[in-house]
Parts: sequence; C-alpha cells; structure tokens
Amino acid sequence: MKKFKFKSQLSFLFAGLLSVVIVSCEREFSDEIALATYPDIPEVFTDVPVSLTDQFFVSFDPAGGANVNGFGTDTKEAYLGTTSIRIDVPASNDPQGFYIGGIFVDRGNGRNLTNYDALTFWAKGSVTAEIGLFGFGTDFEGDAHAVGLNNVMLSTDWRKYTIPIPDASKLVQEKGVFAFAAGTANTSGLGYTFWMDEIRFVNSGIVAQPSTAISWEGGNNQTAYTGGVIKTAGIAQTVTLGDGSVVKTAIAPGYLDFKTSDPFVAQVNEAGEITVVGTSGTATITASFKGVDVDGSLIINSLGRFTLPEAPVPTHAAADVISIFSDAYPDAVTSNFTPGYGGSTTITTTLSNGVDKFLRYKSNNYTGIEFQATPIDASSKTHMHVDIYVEEAGTSSVEFQIRDIGENGEINTDVNTGNPTEDDKDYRFTANGLTVGEWKSFEIPLAEDLANQKNNLGSIVVVRGPDFILDNIYFY
Repeated sequence: MKKFKFKSQLSFLFAGLLSVVIVSCEREFSDEIALATYPDIPEVFTDVPVSLTDQFFVSFDPAGGANVNGFGTDTKEAYLGTTSIRIDVPASNDPQGFYIGGIFVDRGNGRNLTNYDALTFWAKGSVTAEIGLFGFGTDFEGDAHAVGLNNVMLSTDWRKYTIPIPDASKLVQEKGVFAFAAGTANTSGLGYTFWMDEIRFVNSGIVAQPSTAISWEGGNNQTAYTGGVIKTAGIAQTVTLGDGSVVKTAIAPGYLDFKTSDPFVAQVNEAGEITVVGTSGTATITASFKGVDVDGSLIINSLGRFTLPEAPVPTHAAADVISIFSDAYPDAVTSNFTPGYGGSTTITTTLSNGVDKFLRYKSNNYTGIEFQATPIDASSKTHMHVDIYVEEAGTSSVEFQIRDIGENGEINTDVNTGNPTEDDKDYRFTANGLTVGEWKSFEIPLAEDLANQKNNLGSIVVVRGPDFILDNIYFY
C-alpha cells in the first residue's frame, strides 16, 4: 500500500519539506505586509461535509489494494441529526481492492486549527471490528503533521473517539482534516460496515505534558558509511485527556525539533532523516517536543566511505525484466526493505560506493522485501535473479522465500511453517556456496507451489545468513 500499512506498519511514515528560495527581487515591499491567514473551521462532517472539496474523500492508491467503492453517506444511521458517513469495508478477496481508506481534504487552501487541542468523532460498527487507522494531517503533500490513532476497536454502539493534536501551533494551514483506513485483519477476511459522525476539532481539556518517544530504523546505536541515511521508525506520543483517559498516537516528525551534537559527522533535517557526512567520528541525534527532550536518542558512528567491488552487470534485456532493486533497470515497483517483522533482528541499509547502490543486511534472522505500490504479475517470468556479496566470514548461505499474497490479500510472514492456507503460495530457495570477498549470482526458478500462481507476488522473505549484501534483484 502506498500511504497506509497495516504497517506495521505502523506504523505509518511521514516526511516532506517545501522550501522556497528567493534569489532576487526588484520591487520593494513594506515590512508591515500581513501574513496570510486561513479560516478557522472546526467542523469536518456533521449532517453534511463542512467546507470540504466537492469530492471530499480522496482514496489511498487503488494500485496498492485500496477499494474506492465503499464510501458513502447513510440517512438511516446517525449519532446526531439525520446523516452519517457509511464505510463498507470490502472482503479480503474483493477483486476491486482488499481494504478501504483515504483522506478528507479542505475545500480551500487549508484551515487554521491553532485554537484546538483535539479531533473528536463518533463511530460504530456492524461488528466489533478493528480499524487500522483514524487520524488527520495526511494531505498527500508531505504529511508533515500527520497524526494517527492505530488499531481502534469499534463497538456495535456509538462511541466517541478523541485524537489529541500534538502541537496546534503547527496547524496554521492544514488541508488534510481526516484520514482512515480499514481492512479485515481481525474478521477472518469478511467484509463489514462502520459509520462515522460528528467529526470536528475541539478543545477537549487535555491535561499533563505528553510523553513522547522516538525509535530509529536499525536501533539507537548504529554505525554507518558516509552518505548513509537513517530514518525514524516511529514516534509515539501518550496523552492524558481531561477525563483521565489515556490516548497513544503515532505522530509525524514535523512535530519535533531535531538536533545533532556534531554536524560535521551527521546532519538531521526537520523530517528526522539523518545523513552521515563525516568520514569518521561519532554524533548523537536528539529530539525535543515543545522544549522537552523525548526518549530515544541515536548514537551514530561514521565508518567513512563505503568501498565494494561493483556487482556483475546484468545481461538480460530490459524489456524482459521486472526489477525490484537494480541500477541496471528502472524499478518496476516501490518496495519496503524494512518491514519491521516482529522478532526480526535485521538491520537493512542502502549503501553506495559512488557508482552503484546496494542493500546491506546485518544481524539478519529474517526480514522481507514487500512490494508496496502493487502486487507483481510475473506470469510471463520463469526466474528471479539476485547477486550476493559476503564481506566477512560467517555467512555461507542465504534463503529466499518468494511469496504470493493469495486471495486473502495478506502477506504471510511465517518463515517456518510454510503455506498457512491454500491461497498463499511460495517457493523457497537456498543460495549456497557464498565466499568472502566475492559476488555470486543466482538464478532462482519460480517453481513448485509458485509455478502456477505467480501473478500476484507480494514479497520476498530473506531468511538466515546474518551478514551479506544484495544487488540486482529482478524477475525475468
């Protein structure tokens, strides 16, 4: 999925900055020109959408499995008034998409929400289903101030939900005023319906300083080569509301202020992305929220410039290739190389020697390469190619499990028990005979269970082989 991941997902990720540089100007302007202001409109949906675009629901990417057909209004169900928003969540095997989700967009240039401390809404379900995401701040233009309330269990009665605003002073021009995403992870693939009503920004009486913690992809103490980039794995904030209840949300890096102890070793931007710039040394990356330090500083040690022989040059014609990761071909799909599987010890980084890019795996027990934008149709392909390099002794083999996501729309991440259902197929191949200091190429057949069901590939699971480097991953 492009914008939302049962991520783990997420987990969900946010980033994006827009900078404007004025080079020169011949006209002179008064210092007293007023800054642009935006309307203060707290309501999002009452009986009607309030100041939203004509097509106020903007779906997540259908190419990533989002179903665009289940959104509407209902005059037979409402918490107040006469109308609610009705969401029909598709079954996991619906050919038009296995989940539903998207955002509500402001009609104008954005809203000034600095006078509010929370978004509230009422919701109920036809069953006690778990909704993957409710939130706001996602606008598809950077999502710098996105906030998400994840894995919300609905009742079959109307209940009120509150999503705190981390720092309202940031929301002077907010376009994304609501977001949701829902699938069938806890309904055994069965579709259901839920309703939402009275969506608005409010002053809820939040009390106490929030508790904020940040985690980093790869852990809190890392080594990296010059040019390496490390991103946040997630920022969690816990808030106590005025009624004593506690709410935990995922918030965007844009709410935090980041700092590096040594900008000549590592630099960090407003999106929390760290770039190693020094050829040696150590830097500590910290963050604060409204002047208060958050938990989860990162110590980064520079290893200097990365040196590695170039991988073998692929010889297959570009027209015959579906590329996952290669400088030789344009990648056919956006992939998540750090899916964060539970129990995984793997640290995956993308490195460059100035000519070629590589995927470096350290402390690997198992991880995955998940195809985010769309499942891959490899019906016309017979093999997967991969090049493997071992830097030091300890890795003589790596196992690859090529996975079909099956009709249930779920990616199986169990590396031990095989196929959990008849729908999910995979093929398992062990690349043996790896030696230190050498690139080795492998041609992996799309065989056995996968041979007749390779039109819906969703991931490559990488198992064992603790330390190695990959390049030129593609189907042909």
